Amino acid sequence: MQELMAYLQDPELVAWFQRRCGLYRVDGSSPGPGRSHRPANGAPITGEKPRGQLEGSWDRQDSNSNYEYQDCKKPRYEVRNRLLHFLFLFSAGLGHEVFYITCLPCIHWNLDPFLCRRLVNMWTLVMYVGQVMKDLLKLPRPPSPPVVKLETRVDAEYGLPSTHAMAATAISFTLLLSAPSRVQFCFQTGLLIAATLSSLVSLSRLYTGMHSVLDVVCGILITAILILLTYPFWESFDSFQLTSPLSPIIALSLLLFLSYTYPELDHYTTTRGDTTTILGVCAGCSVGYWANVQLGDTFEHRGPLPVPLPTVTALSVARGAGRSLVGVVALVGTRQIVKKLSLDALYSWYNVPKTDKNARRRKEIEVPSKFVTYTAVGLVNSILVNRVFALIGLL
Repeated sequence: MQELMAYLQDPELVAWFQRRCGLYRVDGSSPGPGRSHRPANGAPITGEKPRGQLEGSWDRQDSNSNYEYQDCKKPRYEVRNRLLHFLFLFSAGLGHEVFYITCLPCIHWNLDPFLCRRLVNMWTLVMYVGQVMKDLLKLPRPPSPPVVKLETRVDAEYGLPSTHAMAATAISFTLLLSAPSRVQFCFQTGLLIAATLSSLVSLSRLYTGMHSVLDVVCGILITAILILLTYPFWESFDSFQLTSPLSPIIALSLLLFLSYTYPELDHYTTTRGDTTTILGVCAGCSVGYWANVQLGDTFEHRGPLPVPLPTVTALSVARGAGRSLVGVVALVGTRQIVKKLSLDALYSWYNVPKTDKNARRRKEIEVPSKFVTYTAVGLVNSILVNRVFALIGLL
């Protein structure tokens, strides 16, 4: 077992996968069998800064070998299969928090608030578990060389498990398991789509050089276990979340507590802030779902279930696009306003100059600012936006 885990964590396995998909280093590292170090005609990416390719040697060592870099020669890479290149970059984007924070509300506005609620709950659970495991296990990401790295933002984070793989698997299969009771569709087709989407996102983490095979496999297995353990209680949790008078109190206090007690590291990474963002969204949505029940309208389908899939017409597409546009503007506007107000208040409270951008990384500023901001976003999404739709005739 130990040998298998060492093999799955081997960065050469990731580099081999990249080469098989047509991605090669061309800065003096091995370009693969039978290849020279010179880019093939018409194939190289030479004029652009590599997407996320970090620079060279560390000025500080830490158990995460990707912690910090000094300036040095920037490695370049060669793309020999542009179709796979753009497919995997697109798939990687499907695993980012920004995508989910944009996509999940659209499910709420255009399909079914019930499904959105299930997805938000499971997304929050798997992401919290995954992020905490990363910072407790402290296993490094694959080093470069030998792999090509196409992202920078999260390279200071630890590797195992892959939260991209966890989120994609959780979203895909939670939707697959929840939708049959709400919408009529072919389960086999849904299973194929869920497996394809989660596989593409998982493989994209190898292609971008951000995770080992072990990271990805563990992420998928952990998510599968979490779904199996929680699935019998989904209905009970729905009932508690929507009807119990304790629901909003527990949602706010527990998720804020988890944000403040997130594991401390000896260097800054984005994991605490990203996790607080997700917990804040969940807290706001949870309170909003409960408040909708008290207000007498959850905006869920009132007739017999499951309902047929909505018919795609020019009018339905236009209305859906209108809802999405208005909703995204509302959420982005809420985020910008609350973020500014919360940061101004915290900078004033802690007597920090507003020009000090690094102050946002301090726990006492980062956690409350992000939690309050994204709790407000969740509240606006779940309570206000559908009522605006009804007011302007988009429902």
